[in-house]
Amino acid sequence: MKFLDQAKIYVRAGDGGAGAVSFRREKFLEFGGPDGGDGGKGGDVVVECVEGLNTLIDYRYQQHFKGKTGMHGMGRNRHGFNGADAVLKVPVGTQVYDEEGETLLADLTKVGQRVVLLKGGNGGFGNAHFKSSTNRAPRRANPGQEGQEMWVWLQLKLIADAGLVGLPNAGKSTFLAKVSAAKPKIADYPFTTLTPGLGVVSVDARTFVLADIPGLIEGASEGAGLGDRFLGHVERCRVLIHLVDGTQEDVAEAYHVIRNELEAYGAGLDEKPEILCLNKCDALSEEEREEKRKALVKASRRKKVHVISGVSGEGVDKVLHLVADEIAAANAEEKKAAEEPEEGWRP
Repeated sequence: MKFLDQAKIYVRAGDGGAGAVSFRREKFLEFGGPDGGDGGKGGDVVVECVEGLNTLIDYRYQQHFKGKTGMHGMGRNRHGFNGADAVLKVPVGTQVYDEEGETLLADLTKVGQRVVLLKGGNGGFGNAHFKSSTNRAPRRANPGQEGQEMWVWLQLKLIADAGLVGLPNAGKSTFLAKVSAAKPKIADYPFTTLTPGLGVVSVDARTFVLADIPGLIEGASEGAGLGDRFLGHVERCRVLIHLVDGTQEDVAEAYHVIRNELEAYGAGLDEKPEILCLNKCDALSEEEREEKRKALVKASRRKKVHVISGVSGEGVDKVLHLVADEIAAANAEEKKAAEEPEEGWRP
């Protein structure tokens, strides 16, 4: 299945049904009076978060979704049926923006979450509704209201606990394949990974979801290379694993490139907890390891640098335990904040 993380679609709620103009006509009943029923309500446009989806590919081949029109009212005070809703089923992590892509209309982060995007038009009143003491035989009814319509953007941001960032060919896919059952494409050339990948990692009795995004290059925040399109997939991560290729000449420059792009992208990515790793240490001598580790420590302003190898597994377990600890701490802090009463609240 192809991966698609954004789509532009047209949505329109259903029109309301028209009210009916009708009079009761029966034998031996001279003045039956008005009995026109009301029209049914038009169908809504609903966005529903469902399980089992991880892409927006369904919206690549169909871009128009409309709620059904409500049924017209009928005689004998019969109310028209309501129109069926248009339900858009999307994966967890989908956000809905307006046509300009600036206003967030809905953010679906849990399975089963439903948001009414557009409401269907109300059905029109039948002539029975206008009956009064001075107007015993009204001959008018309301048409149904028109449904709302608009173009919207669907954008998918993967729900992951930790994210892998780094330059192309830094060993991110190899790392993901080593620590999880995921099988990303791995090759010895840059930009092997063209779409984000997810893997479930088990550490002792704890599990977390790890996201691998395509490599970044200098200027990615301005659209260079694959651009910043996929950086949105690590916005929800609790912690970032920053992999630096130990076989390249200037590891300090590689570190600064990624940090600058995270800062330029915004959304708080540069403020997330970061675990810095010097990768591919299996291809380095002891002297080279120590030299490049010190260069990274200096570039990162005394951050702890973990020397690892995604191929041999050296140092990987320690990094995974640190990631699990960071995620647990972030979850505990979020839970505590949710339980604390709001400022000014009194029991």
